[in-house]
Amino acid sequence: MTMRSAKDLVAEANREVDTLSAEEALARLGQPDTMLVDVREGEELAKTGRIAGAVHVPRGFLEFQADPESPTHKAELGGRRLVLYCGSGNRSALAAKALNDMGLGPVAHVAGGFPALEKAGATVDPA
Repeated sequence: MTMRSAKDLVAEANREVDTLSAEEALARLGQPDTMLVDVREGEELAKTGRIAGAVHVPRGFLEFQADPESPTHKAELGGRRLVLYCGSGNRSALAAKALNDMGLGPVAHVAGGFPALEKAGATVDPA
C-alpha cells in the first residue's frame, strides 16, 4: 500500500464534501436548520475567540460528539446542516468527510476557515 500524505487526504476530502465560501457560510448562519461548528483546538479559541453562534467541538472529539449513540453526544449537532470551520480549511474538510462517511449529512465546510470568516465580517465572540 502506498502511503498517502495529509495533503492527499485533504484534496480527497475537498472533492467529496460541500465547500462553502465564508460569505456563503455567513449567509446560512442564523438559519434554524444550520449549525456552525468550530473544530479548532481550545488553545486556538483562547487566542482568537470564535464565530458568534458557533458551537465548539474539537476535531479529536467530533465523531463522538456528533454520534447520537455516544455518551458524549452534543444534541445541538443533531438534525441540522452542519457547517464546519477550522484555522485554514484543511481540518474542517477532513472532519466534514468523516461526518459524511458516518451518514450525518448534510455537512459542509468553510474554505479558508476562521480567518476567511473573520475577513468576511463575521462577529467574533472573545474567548
